[in-house]
Amino acid sequence: MRLNRLFSHLSIAACAAFFAVAASLSAAEYSPNFKGTDIDEFINIVGKNLKKTIIVDPNVRGKITVRSYDLLTEEQYYQFFLNVLQVYGFAVVEMPSGVLKVVRDKDAKTSNIPVIEGTPFDGDEMITRVVPVYNVSVRELAPLLRQLNDQAGGGNVVSYDQSNVMLLTGRAAVVNRLVEIIERVDKAGDQEVDIIKLKYASASEMVRIVDSINKSQGAKQAPDILEPRVVADDRTNSIIVSGDIKARQRLINLIERLDSELETNGNTRVHYLKYAKAEDLVKVLQGVSAGIQAEEQGAATPQRRSSKRDVSIEAHPDSNALVITAQPDMLRSLEEVIRQLDIRRAQVQVEAIIVEVFEGDGTQLGVQWISENGGGQQFTNGTVPIGSLGVALRQAEDREVKKTVISANGEPVQTTETIEGDLTALANLLGGLNGAMYGVVKDGWGAVVQAVSTDTNSNVLATPHITTMDNEEAFFIVGQEVPIITGSTTGSNNANPFQTVDRKEVGIKLKVTPQINEGTAVQLTIEQEVSSVSGTTGVDISINKRELKTTVLVDDGGTVVLGGLIDEDVQESISKVPLLGDIPLLGHLFKSTSTSKRKRNLMVFLRPTIVKDGVTMNTISHRKYNFIRAQQLDRQARGIPLMPFTDTPVLPEWDDSLALPPSFYDYMDKKQAGEAKDKQD
Repeated sequence: MRLNRLFSHLSIAACAAFFAVAASLSAAEYSPNFKGTDIDEFINIVGKNLKKTIIVDPNVRGKITVRSYDLLTEEQYYQFFLNVLQVYGFAVVEMPSGVLKVVRDKDAKTSNIPVIEGTPFDGDEMITRVVPVYNVSVRELAPLLRQLNDQAGGGNVVSYDQSNVMLLTGRAAVVNRLVEIIERVDKAGDQEVDIIKLKYASASEMVRIVDSINKSQGAKQAPDILEPRVVADDRTNSIIVSGDIKARQRLINLIERLDSELETNGNTRVHYLKYAKAEDLVKVLQGVSAGIQAEEQGAATPQRRSSKRDVSIEAHPDSNALVITAQPDMLRSLEEVIRQLDIRRAQVQVEAIIVEVFEGDGTQLGVQWISENGGGQQFTNGTVPIGSLGVALRQAEDREVKKTVISANGEPVQTTETIEGDLTALANLLGGLNGAMYGVVKDGWGAVVQAVSTDTNSNVLATPHITTMDNEEAFFIVGQEVPIITGSTTGSNNANPFQTVDRKEVGIKLKVTPQINEGTAVQLTIEQEVSSVSGTTGVDISINKRELKTTVLVDDGGTVVLGGLIDEDVQESISKVPLLGDIPLLGHLFKSTSTSKRKRNLMVFLRPTIVKDGVTMNTISHRKYNFIRAQQLDRQARGIPLMPFTDTPVLPEWDDSLALPPSFYDYMDKKQAGEAKDKQD
């Protein structure tokens, strides 16, 4: 038994000694000592000890000297290797395959550096980390981090504003330190807010007073996150205050002190309007106040429904002001309505181009015959009647008339007197003649041939411009007023007759009402009319009229085509002698032909331009003004015929430059010159 027990103890001791030797062999230790060793040899020795494949960049040169009196573990030995290379300006980049590359620091950041999350490394390994920032701007944080990073070596700091993240590249220890700095800086400020319910004052007016006080204190000294802000909530008549707790408390105390009841019992306010018209707002405000009272009466208890609050709203047209008397809460509601309605309204300039093209062609050819003994042919479709022409010719001839006159001796004497012909009828016929006419009379037969060809072209172009307020109608007309008989009346026995006359506008009319929609679109309600007097009828005059009414939606500065009113008319008239006029070729001697063709095309182009400020309006007016002035200068340069020394009127040059006051020295020089002149006088 004792032998067995001894044998077991010896076996246990032997196993313990074996494991101790194995442990000492597995935990290798290094004592690195190098003096004037070439860096390539140093890297070779470390690679053999660590059993690593190391690739050395050709630019890695030099000698190292380092001594260690401690025994280093394998991990410490590897960190020692990285530390030595970092001191001499080199870095190690570990590839995914486990191969190590030794390069210069400045070349390391462009190599395949691993992107790390968290802090698995804390030495001189080259890593890249992506750090999100939540409370501060990376654009403002990046310059601070660049000062703490090794920018000349392998370090690099890049900010990406779109995601508000920082990209950090460098040695693990440096990058981890920068991440710790970011975490400490990226702290949310005091985001607490306080809501103050006002009892007497208006929230909007209180915010205006507080902002004026903050601006009057000069430039802000605190950063944006600590700067107090105040916002008015008109719906609940409250003020929201945010910022640093001390700044908030200061503003809260100020607001509470200002929110006090007026010393007097008067609740009357006078509001001077800037853009709106006082008379127009009175009805709106009266309706708003009535609606508020009705809502309060519906929500009030039965005991309080009988009480009614008096509200007085009056307009003062001379000063364009509103005088309102009401209780404070009602007064605040009406003031908010006035603030939203009393704004600068946009304007719309509508440029119209109206083009009307008229084309007309006509041809007439006719032959007429007449016999002295009686009979003939006569056509009236544009030709001169041959019967009337014959009568007119006989009236135009001079005639000799024989007269018997008793002389002084009492004997009859025969005399001849020439009477001049009357040219009135011939002039009336030939005055309406177009083209060529040829007549011949022989052996008791007469013939008249008339031929005419007409070609008419006209181009009417108008470019009216209208500028009007949003939702306001504008009317434009260029033309004349034509009298039209509307009726006639006579007295008893046809005595004292008189006619009633009305005047009708004839010309180019444009009526437009613009409405600016959300964005840059403009809705136009348009009425366009082009009319002209075409002639007289048996009753009165006749008027040509082309009119359109439409509503369109156009973008700001866009052009829309409204027209395309095409009118085409072809007429052919033939007058002929039966049977004879149907003979081929010879039939033209016994007929008269008239053909006409008319075509009218009306096109309307509109372009609206939204004018939201005075600068845009001034630019448009300046351009139009200079256009008219350029035309006047051109006419002045060409001169006036028969009056070479007369100048035509020209608009003065547009000069809207800013007139600055004189400087101090100019003022003193002018003052001294004036004093000297006074002394001389």
